[in-house]
Amino acid sequence: MTLLGTGAPAGLPRPHCPCAACATALGEHARAATALLVDGALLLDLTPGAAFAAARAGHSLGGVTQVLLSHPHDGPAVEVPAGLPQPGRVPDGRELALLTGHRVRAVALDAPGTGYAVTGPDGQRLLYLPPGGAPAGLEEGSSETYDMVLADVVGRPDALAKLRAVGAVGPATDVIAVHLDHDVPPGAELVRRLAAAGARAVPDGTTLTVGVYEDVPDVPRRTLVLGGARSGKSVEAERRLETFPGVLYVATGGARGGDTEWAARVAAHRERRPGSWRTTETCDLVPLLKEDGPPLLIDCLSLWLTDAMDGVGAWDDADWAGGGERALRERVTELTTAVRTTARTVVAVSNEVGSGIVPATASGRRYRDELGRLNTAFAAECEQVLLVVAGQALPLRG
Repeated sequence: MTLLGTGAPAGLPRPHCPCAACATALGEHARAATALLVDGALLLDLTPGAAFAAARAGHSLGGVTQVLLSHPHDGPAVEVPAGLPQPGRVPDGRELALLTGHRVRAVALDAPGTGYAVTGPDGQRLLYLPPGGAPAGLEEGSSETYDMVLADVVGRPDALAKLRAVGAVGPATDVIAVHLDHDVPPGAELVRRLAAAGARAVPDGTTLTVGVYEDVPDVPRRTLVLGGARSGKSVEAERRLETFPGVLYVATGGARGGDTEWAARVAAHRERRPGSWRTTETCDLVPLLKEDGPPLLIDCLSLWLTDAMDGVGAWDDADWAGGGERALRERVTELTTAVRTTARTVVAVSNEVGSGIVPATASGRRYRDELGRLNTAFAAECEQVLLVVAGQALPLRG
């Protein structure tokens, strides 16, 4: 399977777009509109310059017997190169058998367009989804696991979550991100975001063998996301799990009766979470970490620490000296031990406050110091640690 293009329908960079992502999408980071050439016989999506793209990749379109379109084309009509059959579309749920031994089944979507599940003559299976599309009507156990999935991972991360929920994407599935647009800067940032989803991107012209083992990115099992106020740390944490189903969002802040500003913050968080996620409000993290279950997103450790310090009387100097400090150390150790031994995927958020103004009160300085210690201890148990500054995630570990 050769990717003649891997970009969005308008390509990358977009024509006449002045954004930073388009300005840096040069060389191997430039991408033509996505099109797939399968075994030289099946072309999925006919795009401008497809014949030249095939030639650059060392292939010819002369053996193509079937051209299928996956999504509406909004631009000028694409000229069909001489010798190619007229492009068509398979009705949802129907299967097309080719003389080459390939079988193509049309997959219904929740957006305009058609997905295609292709089975090769030797039984290898790939799924190709158009830009902005996710499968519709999936049920658990309704699909075999695909060897390869090509999808709009950046634009529709929930499509990958749906496929994982029914077992169509497994640990060994090679997930290739296509239809790449200027929503994410190319290069290291794109690689990092896709790796968090267990996916990867390849340059235009890459030929892949479906069913052959590839080094699928390992999703870190424990991640700590640090950042200052409004740095984008919560968005980054949510992004790292948006391609996984059934995530349990653990809100440690609880309810604050009468605080309208806090209620607005909570509402904004809820609105941007995927609909398949569940939410629980608790600071009792250790039992959750000890249980088996779907991924946990803990937001945030800073509020967990506030609750823990309240519980040990940390704000009173006498109580702190009389056993409060020791009790807090024990609670932190219990938490980090649970993180070390957990079998769940965990993404935790915490504030990084040590770089700001020194608090004017003793209790404020105590909280700052204890949060620094908690962050250090928690980070020591994580495979990946990120610092988010102005919406940009900087890997500190992993």
